[in-house]
Amino acid sequence: MPKRSLVIVVLCLAILAGLAGGVYAYDSGHREVIAQGVTIGGIDVGGLSRAAAEDRVRAELLGPLSKPIVVQGGGQTWRLGPREARIAADIPSMVEQAVGASREGWLLGRVVRSLTGGHVYADIAAPVTYSDVAVVRLVDRVRQALNKPAIDAGLRFNPSGFTKVPSHDGFAVETGALHRAIRAAVVDPSASRTFVAPLHKVRPKITTHGLARAYPAVVVIDRSTFHLRLFEHLRLAKTYSIAVGQAGLETPAGLYHVQWKEVNPVWHVPKRPWAGDLAGKTIPGGDPRNPLKARWLAIYDGAGIHGTSDDGSIGSAASHGCIRMHIPDIIELFPQVPVGAPVYIA
Repeated sequence: MPKRSLVIVVLCLAILAGLAGGVYAYDSGHREVIAQGVTIGGIDVGGLSRAAAEDRVRAELLGPLSKPIVVQGGGQTWRLGPREARIAADIPSMVEQAVGASREGWLLGRVVRSLTGGHVYADIAAPVTYSDVAVVRLVDRVRQALNKPAIDAGLRFNPSGFTKVPSHDGFAVETGALHRAIRAAVVDPSASRTFVAPLHKVRPKITTHGLARAYPAVVVIDRSTFHLRLFEHLRLAKTYSIAVGQAGLETPAGLYHVQWKEVNPVWHVPKRPWAGDLAGKTIPGGDPRNPLKARWLAIYDGAGIHGTSDDGSIGSAASHGCIRMHIPDIIELFPQVPVGAPVYIA
């Protein structure tokens, strides 16, 4: 090979070696620089160093998430701060992935891309962790403060009957919807962090409008006037004369319910001094010794409403604690008063 040609070859090889060294040096110098087009959770980190990228992601991701979650409702406010929520993100790992995405491809391609303003289109996920237990506690605080149970319509009894107590709607926090909304917002820097607690009405089981339907039969007993009043769907149907318990064996006052009913009831004689030789015995229905005539409506601890053959006792305090009625009256009353019907004794 001529000497001149050899010089040219050596010179070219030197130039190529210099270029290769320059390319390698340039690539090495940009090893920690993130390529244009790379984002982390939508945050542009292209052209930034590792440290600068971490700072930007920390500011744009965790900055908004440092604001408290706020729930409002009923004139009250509840907050969940980032420390209580334990909000955290592994930002160095995210940036490491961004740097790794920037290093993909062969050396010369990276250098050419960098020098010509080329892009690497990669969006690195930016997972944020938090304490769901803290979110649940927040929702529970809101629920306890705002939930208001519905109030059923009812009756307030008095010796002559009753007055109607109206129903009221209640309110309940839609805890599932609130929980989902907070869980979504607590890790989303672009989401609103203020919520109005969603509520829905809770209807009472017994409404004012449905009160009469809920009480097909009500019995009110006034011991002072010896009257039993039967109300059907809250309207006075009939008033009956009765006998009540004598002194020392008074008919118990209070609100009771019909426990069971019986035709021609058996008399389980209580073991009381007034029962004499019959104490503790069982006297079948229809037996002349059985004072429980025709029908029996049990109301409380051995006391009940029954027919009597002692018509002269009606209108007085003469029984051993039960309510006595004329036999035709108890037969008429019996089918109109179901088991469970309220019996108020004043």
